[in-house]
Parts: sequence; C-alpha cells; structure tokens
Amino acid sequence: MSKIRVAIQGTRASFHEEAAFKYFGQDIQTVECETFKHTCEALKKNEADYVVMAIENSIAGSLLPNYTLLHDYHFPIVGEVYLSIQLNLLALPGTKLEQIKKVESHPIALRQCADYLEEHPQFKITEGTDTASCAKKIAENKLTDTAAVANQLAAKLYGLEIIDRRIETNKKNYTRFLILSKEKTENPKANKATLLFQTDNSIGSLARVLTFFSEEQINMSKIQSMPVLGKRNEYDFYVDIEWKKQNNYDAAIRKTLKHTINFNILGEYIKNDKV
Repeated sequence: MSKIRVAIQGTRASFHEEAAFKYFGQDIQTVECETFKHTCEALKKNEADYVVMAIENSIAGSLLPNYTLLHDYHFPIVGEVYLSIQLNLLALPGTKLEQIKKVESHPIALRQCADYLEEHPQFKITEGTDTASCAKKIAENKLTDTAAVANQLAAKLYGLEIIDRRIETNKKNYTRFLILSKEKTENPKANKATLLFQTDNSIGSLARVLTFFSEEQINMSKIQSMPVLGKRNEYDFYVDIEWKKQNNYDAAIRKTLKHTINFNILGEYIKNDKV
C-alpha cells in the first residue's frame, strides 16, 4: 500500500515533520511546502492526505495567520499533537565552537535561544525560512564557519554534529499542531472539539454562550478571537472545548447553536496533550 502523504510547512527534519512522525509514525511520505497556505493547497489538490499545522506555541503564542487558513479552507481537524521544542547548535562534524562565526535559524527559534546567543556575541545571527533548511544549507554547502539552531532530527538527516545541546532558554517550551484532513471522520472516542462562531453585539452575548459550556460540565481550554474581515467590531471566536460525557457535549452544542451566528464545528477529535 502507498504511504500516507503528509504536507508540512518547511523542509524535512523540521519540527513539523517531527510532529508528523509523532502522530503518524515514521512510515509516511512527507510533502514539503514553502508556506502554510501551500500545505492547504496541497491537500485541496489531492497532493497530500493530511496537513500538520502548528497553531500555538507556549512562548510565541497563537499563530494567527493559521486561524485564518482554518476559516478559509474549512478542512476538518481530525487530531492534535504536542511537541516539546528542543533546540541544539548544529555544525559540520569536527567543527569546534570557536570556529563558528555565523548562526542561522528560523526567527522564532533564534528568539527562543536568546540567552545562549547573547553569551556568544561573536556570532553573526541570520534569520532563515525554517530550522531544518538552515541545517540542510550547512550540509550541502559544507559551511565550516556556520551553525544552525535546529532539532536532533535535522542533525541526523543532514549528517551534522550537535555542538551544544538544549540551548533554548525555556526548557518547557512546546508547540501544538493540528492534523487536518480533506474528509471528516466520525470518531466515537472524540472528547475535544474546535468550534468557530460569531455572536451579536448585545451586552453579555459571548458570556452567555460560554456559560452554556460551564452548565454542561464542558471545559473550555482555549478561546481565540479574530476580526471579521471588513466588519468593524465583529469577531470570529475559535473555541477549544473538552468533555467527559457525550450527552453533555451534545446539550452544550444545542444551546450554543441558538445563540450564535455562523456556527461551525471545525473538528471533533481525541484530546492529545502529551508533550
């Protein structure tokens, strides 16, 4: 049988591919895409079976442009995966720390290693498109004076050596990734959902909806607002909820439907918060 095709933003051995491996296992076909929008286009054009998309980071916060993609493409969310973000300094084998003049990585990864980089003012810092592509560039061009900030997977795939391990400032940094599919699948074990809706501008309209979740013993684990394009003071609300009993969830949805506008269930899936 053919392998599952998984679209990721970035290069092989990026954190997106690591997240894909964690969710699907390593026997997959990775579809590299330049941007997050391109991952959605790959799924739309049947060039991929799934998309792995980062949606929030414990330090950098929500990836707001990706919420827009969820809205625009309406691909069902079928799962989630949390990944511990562990960053290392990688260089060609045999390279010594004192030989390093340049350090390249994704801008967010560089910010997450700010304390370490400040301890080495001799480094010239350069931003790249993603962590793995910077590692790949060093390997392909045999750059003896350059290091990349990336994960262990990049070191293994591109034949680089880890000069310094775990150089990230916050050792409890994680990213949450969503798994998107073209087809909605019914999962009887689902205990988490992502909802999208609007409310009117009356006093307490949003609070009223959130009360429905509380009344039915539903835990709201996240709420994210995004402006409705072209409409002043109107917002889309993306809400993640979790439940233990299906009948409580069903009741909460029935109540919510009556007091919201443009209500959508973006996905019902199994909660997976193991980092």
